[in-house]
Amino acid sequence: MNRTLFLLLLLPLCLVLVLAGCSKAPAPTVSASSQQPKLPPIDPATTATISGIVNFTGVAPAPEKIDMSADPACKGDNRWQPVIVDKRHLANVLVYVKDGLGGRTFEPPQTVVTIDQRGCAYVPHVAAVMAGQPVEFLDEDHTMHNVHPVPKNNKEWNQAQHADGGRVRRTFQNPELMIPIKCNQHPWMKMYLSVFNHPYFAVTGPDGSFTLKGLPPGTYTIAAVQEKLGEKDQTITVGPKDVKTGVGFAYQP
Repeated sequence: MNRTLFLLLLLPLCLVLVLAGCSKAPAPTVSASSQQPKLPPIDPATTATISGIVNFTGVAPAPEKIDMSADPACKGDNRWQPVIVDKRHLANVLVYVKDGLGGRTFEPPQTVVTIDQRGCAYVPHVAAVMAGQPVEFLDEDHTMHNVHPVPKNNKEWNQAQHADGGRVRRTFQNPELMIPIKCNQHPWMKMYLSVFNHPYFAVTGPDGSFTLKGLPPGTYTIAAVQEKLGEKDQTITVGPKDVKTGVGFAYQP
């Protein structure tokens, strides 16, 4: 058999081997997320509650005087107190679950969180929502305001509001702690809005108290944040139907 005939006979066999190799299906890939164990749904009958008080020891800083003379329509309190203490109880402290929820996801409520502008001040001064939950800013003053969040993880925007009843409704899509929100018309006006991907947060009132409800059994890092005094945290373990009371955070000057 000559060389040319041998090559002609060998060619079909090579084609068969090549096609067989191409038709072989690639090995399936398994993503890292599919290997993670799926968390069971939260059973409302077994959830726990954590509650406590944020205290302040020592002498609270004196209120800061605000010059509102540039706008005669601003007739609110001309003092601002960034650290509000009443009988050693600290107000305007954000308390939240910092760690321990794993990969759980939560749907945001459609309940509107309202933030007022009254007396040329934001009321409340500290607020929190879930990502995707609507937030509505009201203007009850006889003057124009503009709402101007300055976030790091969300979109910055700046919208003017007309006097006497102006409304601005927005959502914040990404978790972020203590977003400063200001009014460019009145430079003393400022508040803080926090955005979470879970519902376990609270802001203390004048009595310094907070409550976190509906927690599945587990071990959590609970954090408290105050705009001037910083963040403190502690680890708390709760079992089914636990009611943990007396959980405390203590700040000082």
